[in-house]
This record gives sequence, structure tokens and C-alpha cells, in this order.
Amino acid sequence: MDEEEIRRQKDKFFFPKSSYRGEFTPQDLVFNANLQEFAQKVSYICNLETNGKITAREAYQQIKTLWHALKNSIKNLGLDQPK
Repeated sequence: MDEEEIRRQKDKFFFPKSSYRGEFTPQDLVFNANLQEFAQKVSYICNLETNGKITAREAYQQIKTLWHALKNSIKNLGLDQPK
């Protein structure tokens, strides 16, 4: 196995992606990817806090920052408007 294949397998393990199953629009697909990334990062932050690597306050601030980025993606994709 070459280094590139090892990196791809590692990325697939650490950053799993699920298939999109909702009504398809490009915006919904992008938001789904953003939402999965948000969930994965929140999970990592929670694990770091649980294991004492970061404080609860640091975890809260990081998750709050991620939440604002996710909310901005909804706005930027136009998903905050009624259909």
C-alpha cells in the first residue's frame, strides 16, 4: 500500500461520510456535508473534554464557533428561506 492509499483509508476512518438520502438539491447536499462535518467535530471536542485534554469552557467555545459556522452555511446556501 502506498502513502496516498494509507492517507485515504485513514481519512475515511476518521472522517466517515454517510450517503445523502433526502430530497436532492445542490444546496441540500452541501448542507448535509457541512452538518456531518459539524457532528464529527463536536464528537471529537466532546471526547477531548471528557478525557481532560481541554476544559469545558474551551469545548463550549469551540462548539459555539462551529455552530455559528453551520448557521452561516444555512444562510449562505439560501436554506433559511421558506420553500
